Amino acid sequence: MTRPRNIAGPQIRKLRSSRGLTQPMLVARVNLLGWGISRETLAKIESQFRWIADAELLCMARALEVPVTELLPAKEEDRRVIQNFFGKRKR
Repeated sequence: MTRPRNIAGPQIRKLRSSRGLTQPMLVARVNLLGWGISRETLAKIESQFRWIADAELLCMARALEVPVTELLPAKEEDRRVIQNFFGKRKR
C-alpha cells in the first residue's frame, strides 16, 4: 500500500464493526446528518485510500455516537502512525 491518506480509517472500521453496523448502515446514518457519501467512499476511508476532512470526522463521530477523539489512534500508537503517514523510517 502507498502511504495512507488518513489515520482515522482503521478506527472508523473498528467502531462500525463493534457496533454491528454494515457499511451501508453507517452511510445511511452519515447521510441523515447531511454528508452525502456512498458505501464506496466509506470503504476508501476505512482502507485509508481517501482523506477525510475535519468536518467529515465530526460527522462520522456523530454517526457512530462517539467523541471525535475516538476516531484517532490510541496514544501508544502515535509514533508509528505518524511515521507511517509521513513516510518516515525508524532510525
